Amino acid sequence: MNEKPENLTIGAFAKAAGVNVETIRFYQLKGLLPRPERPYGSIRRYGQADVARVAFVKAAQRLGFNLDEIGQLLKLEDGTHCSEAAELATLRLADVRARLTDLSRIEAVLSRLVGECSAHHGNVSCPLIAALHYG
Repeated sequence: MNEKPENLTIGAFAKAAGVNVETIRFYQLKGLLPRPERPYGSIRRYGQADVARVAFVKAAQRLGFNLDEIGQLLKLEDGTHCSEAAELATLRLADVRARLTDLSRIEAVLSRLVGECSAHHGNVSCPLIAALHYG
């Protein structure tokens, strides 16, 4: 990359952030990323702070936060609102735990049905298909 880190075009910025240009534009539309001014007759330029902001968004997404929640976290990013950030994280944690409970239930049912299918022989209908038909 030949451009200075504080003088990135949108394409260079996207590459440095590890996302595509459409993602940058989408984040701007959602208010997660500021849209720099366009100097008269020129193109918008981005810097390392913008790259860091995209990294923040991607890290939050990996933890399961949705874009609205990430927007809330970005408003708290000065670090003085830890209790408010913890409230958002507590809600996310509860959601993750609920999903884990659901996934454990699904795993148990599928495991039982796969076992029934493996043990199934003869002209009787498939236990998995039958279970799906009859709930």
